[in-house]
Amino acid sequence: QVQLAESGGGLVQAGGSLRLSCAASGRTFSNYDMGWFRQAPGKEREFVAAISWSGDNKYYAHSVKGRSTIDRDNAKNTVYLQMNSLKPEDTAVYYCSAEEDKLQTLIAGHGHYWGQGTQVTVTT
Repeated sequence: QVQLAESGGGLVQAGGSLRLSCAASGRTFSNYDMGWFRQAPGKEREFVAAISWSGDNKYYAHSVKGRSTIDRDNAKNTVYLQMNSLKPEDTAVYYCSAEEDKLQTLIAGHGHYWGQGTQVTVTT
């Protein structure tokens, strides 16, 4: 079992920044590809960003590319999502997900483990 706990969400004005964190416990973190997803009210959950277990490969949704950076610290069992130039349409609950060495499975939204989510609200 892998437990994931997101933090760092909050209320921010458009143009501002937030750094989300996802702390993992339970298994060897460095074995897992990690990803961020989000779900806005009335919408389906969507992929935001993913990072391979080694940190060598990173993927971003078109909607956040150039404004967001995903990183991981395997020594701290934590993955981060730095989001800049936030827009009201970034408002959503952000979820962390993990899948053991199956990055494409993770990106497709079929990660085995999920956190409880953290709310991000961007105001005009």
